[in-house]
Amino acid sequence: MYDEIFLAVIVSLDTYLAAAAYCNSGIKIPLPSISVISLISAAVLGISLEFSDFIGSFVPSELCRICGTAVITAIGVITVFKSIIRSIAKHISKKGEVSMRSDKYGIVMKLYLDDTAADFDNSKILSAAEAAALALASSLDSAATGLSSGFSGINPLTAFLFTFMAGFISIALGNITGKKISSLHHDFSWVGGILLILFAFFGI
Repeated sequence: MYDEIFLAVIVSLDTYLAAAAYCNSGIKIPLPSISVISLISAAVLGISLEFSDFIGSFVPSELCRICGTAVITAIGVITVFKSIIRSIAKHISKKGEVSMRSDKYGIVMKLYLDDTAADFDNSKILSAAEAAALALASSLDSAATGLSSGFSGINPLTAFLFTFMAGFISIALGNITGKKISSLHHDFSWVGGILLILFAFFGI
């Protein structure tokens, strides 16, 4: 159960940071939108874990453990570098040296660089549809983590439930501490990368 809880915390870290950014921007996340974000994040992780378990039934357990450790470590390292690149890109974009296209690729990149960009209509209220777009854009790491973590025998249903609950808690904490966190003007998603690396060596 500890592995499921730790994995839920790692996956929900980005959700917390996004909620903090929304709070700092004065954008409200109503209960239906909170439910959508939590459900999608938990579902992506649960499904990827289930699929990974299925693959693991055809592969030797020791090989699965080694592959899981290697992949999760790689994801952790990539997450750290992604955080650095994201910080640099945000810094450049603030100087007006980067412009976002209006096509679908530009929208995805904008969501990648700025979580608050999901408020497409600038209503200062995140609708359920906008919440779904945000959750899907940020679920790629969850899917990759789930696919590699499934080899460690983590229960998909338990992980789903803990991640769903962690989603609610992370958004609530983001609303409470948002202004303080966002005022630091740093991207802290690298913390999730460090936690993944620790999970790879001590959790699997």
